Amino acid sequence: MKLRIIKILLLCFISSHLCSQELLPFVENYNKSNYQGDNQIWNVAQGNDDAMYFANNHYLLRYDGVKWEKNTLPNKTIIRSIMVDGDKIYSGSYKEFGYWFRKEGKMYYVSISSRKNVFDDNENEEIWKIFKFNNKIYFQSFNEIFLYDGKTIKKTKLPFLISYCFIIDNQLLIASVEKGVFIMNNSKIEKLKGWDVLKNNVIHAIEKHKNKTYIFTKKNGVYVEENGVLSSWKNPLNETLKAANINVAKFIKNNKLVIGTASKGIYVFDLNANTYKNINRNNVLMNNSVLSIGLDKENDLWLGLDNGIAHIEVNSPISIFYDNSGVLGSVYSVATTDKGYLMASNHGVFKYENNQFLSVPNMQGQAWNISKINNKYLIGHNEGTFIYENGVFSKLNDRNGGWNLTKSNINNSYLQATYSGVTIYNDANDLTLKIDVKGLLKPIKYAAQNKINEIWAADNYRGLYRIQLNDSYETIDVENVSQRNKIANDFGVKIFEFRGEILFLIHNSWYTYNSITNQLELNQLFNSNFKNISDIVVIDDSHFIVLKDGLLYPIYANANKFVWNSIQEKYYKGKIINDNLKIFKNKDNYLLNLDDGFISLQLKYDNKQSTTIKIEAFSDTNLVKNNSKINYNSELKINVISGIFGATKPNLFYKIDNGNDFIAIKGGLIVLNNLSNGAHFVTIYNHDGLNYSKIANFEFTVAKPWYFSFGMILVYLIVVGLILYLYYKWNKIKYIQKLKFQEEELKHQKKILEMELKAENELNVQEYEKHILELELQSKSSEVAGKSLSIAKQSEMIENIQGILDTETDFNKLKSEIKKAIKINAVNKHEWETFETNLNQIHNEFIISLTKKYPNLTSKDIKLCIYLKMNLSSKEIAPIMNISFRGVELHRYRLRKKLNLVQDENLSKFLIIL
Repeated sequence: MKLRIIKILLLCFISSHLCSQELLPFVENYNKSNYQGDNQIWNVAQGNDDAMYFANNHYLLRYDGVKWEKNTLPNKTIIRSIMVDGDKIYSGSYKEFGYWFRKEGKMYYVSISSRKNVFDDNENEEIWKIFKFNNKIYFQSFNEIFLYDGKTIKKTKLPFLISYCFIIDNQLLIASVEKGVFIMNNSKIEKLKGWDVLKNNVIHAIEKHKNKTYIFTKKNGVYVEENGVLSSWKNPLNETLKAANINVAKFIKNNKLVIGTASKGIYVFDLNANTYKNINRNNVLMNNSVLSIGLDKENDLWLGLDNGIAHIEVNSPISIFYDNSGVLGSVYSVATTDKGYLMASNHGVFKYENNQFLSVPNMQGQAWNISKINNKYLIGHNEGTFIYENGVFSKLNDRNGGWNLTKSNINNSYLQATYSGVTIYNDANDLTLKIDVKGLLKPIKYAAQNKINEIWAADNYRGLYRIQLNDSYETIDVENVSQRNKIANDFGVKIFEFRGEILFLIHNSWYTYNSITNQLELNQLFNSNFKNISDIVVIDDSHFIVLKDGLLYPIYANANKFVWNSIQEKYYKGKIINDNLKIFKNKDNYLLNLDDGFISLQLKYDNKQSTTIKIEAFSDTNLVKNNSKINYNSELKINVISGIFGATKPNLFYKIDNGNDFIAIKGGLIVLNNLSNGAHFVTIYNHDGLNYSKIANFEFTVAKPWYFSFGMILVYLIVVGLILYLYYKWNKIKYIQKLKFQEEELKHQKKILEMELKAENELNVQEYEKHILELELQSKSSEVAGKSLSIAKQSEMIENIQGILDTETDFNKLKSEIKKAIKINAVNKHEWETFETNLNQIHNEFIISLTKKYPNLTSKDIKLCIYLKMNLSSKEIAPIMNISFRGVELHRYRLRKKLNLVQDENLSKFLIIL
């Protein structure tokens, strides 16, 4: 018991040493939402077309790096195994095996077993492994082996239950479940001597590596045969593997061993360094049950999991530090130490040393930057600046928020940009000697210096400042240069130092400062090469990284030429912290901070990439060949397949119809929509960092719209002809109807006209008669009024005279009284005026008409005309006008002359009808 405890403790100690390399290879996980298939990936293989194939229960999955395809067997049975041989993909299933081939973008299946009637009705065999040996194809179940030579099938029934068959040293080994390992030679089975220890073991893999044979059992770990001696693997990892249950194992490039387990993911063992990495669900794997392992031509791993697929780039120069727990948070800066890594995140400062991940006490909160000065690490934190030296953390100053630290180009001092200005560290050996630049208390994001007594500072929000100092580092002047140069949009200014020159990125344009003119000037070199970038980070004098359109590009400056490389987006997609991108150089590696950790990469600029690509275009799931036609208004998806899944994937761009811009091909897919009818072509280019080289061309034609096809044009002509004919007929009918209508209308109008004329005549007669009646009425009214007045006066005078005669007897007095009565009863002036006014109102229209025609008439003439119109006689008019009868006649004579009447015309009738 004590021995076992000591052994476990020793194992833990050695395991801790083995796990000291905590960086993991990049892992791409694909789940069912990606490939739309089932759980359990039983087998993985890469085809000669460079696509990856997976046995996924009811589906044969295919992935070419651009799109997933799934195919089912005709009988819908579960596919347990696959094997690639030439252009054929052999598969094994329940009582079924055969092969697949690809034609015109689709997979087709040919059954071998059904044609040969291989399986009996009482057999329930499943093909769990397919392999090629001596130019023959073997299909293996747990009870039988089927040998296929291309024409016939030979079936060998085994006397025991087996796990799998293996080819070692040109021998076919059969691993039984209970009786050990056997050799099969021409249908003869012989037990392998010296391997009796393997009895009652389920063997899942046998691999030969460097003159040693490794046997991987499910529950008893790994055995090694060397020089004829078989023994348990003398490696502490073996004890862990026994508990993990080995499912698969494979030796890969660079003397590495990959072991997939049922409960602990995979172990990638480096036999050179005697170290391993355990990739499991606790770090990046989707689940811990590994059912199968495959290799692609880049020698990277493909894992078939119990639920999903994983692509592990074990040979990539890129490694990832993951933190799935959320404890670390977003990493804003990372640096290497002698024992591991130091990280600044939004949760504080963390260190990873001696295989331990720890949060540094009393340094929680936002940490911005870690810079190494000699053997010290300066840490800019929300609570101030800290220093890490010899494993000890201490606070250097209380100035909050050290965003960035930059070395001066004129001496060994360092400039720190903080929440409240710039701090200068003049002595790298004694960082406690610091100077806070006065006169600038703004939040400064970047600072730089390339001249004595002059510092450049960029505000975190807006503005570029030039700070002038004296020899005692006292501030002489602080000038807002961007505002003085009338740059309206000076938000988020970035300062970048390149070969001793300070450049400023302001609103997508690069500037340098002319100290003679004291003006900002556009920098032609950088504006022509790095327009519209969102971030830029220096690495050294010749290397830097730019962020453009969400993609990272490492740049190598060779004289005045810039060699562009690219880092595939999959390594950092959705994980970059905008405006806080930082690079830490560690020998040949570069550490780049990410949201949940950091990435370690090697920047290479030789760009020796494969430029062999294949194009598959699809329209509505139908394969579109080169120089073929697609329907109008249909979507065209062009899959640009490089056959490379890892870090060496080429940088591909395309142009459509000789466009001006090179467009990056993301994910290998080009999607074209809304294309005009006619000929089009897509040209594929490879970018080697400096130049674009044409590597492929795809031409196609978009058909005319259906409404412009020959048949439709013929239909249009027929329809137009029919419409014209119908229009002609309709017009003819309408014309005839119009003539009839016009004829009827003429008749009707004639009748209406007659009726209107008759009515108008009747109306005119009525109006005339009415007018005559009105004139007569007026005349009679005037006459009545005049005669009424005359009669009234006469009656009154007679009564008065009668009274006098009755009462008076004296003749003289009687005569006097009668005269007096006559005078009294005469019409007074007022009564005559009233009478004349009423008379004028009654005959107003007559007076107006008369004066218009005869303007030379006097008022007395008009009065006479009125009386004559009233048909009064001269005798009746005389008293009214208070003249004699002879006077009336004379007045009438004069009036006739004024009215230009001839002798025969009657004056009274003329005036009545006037």
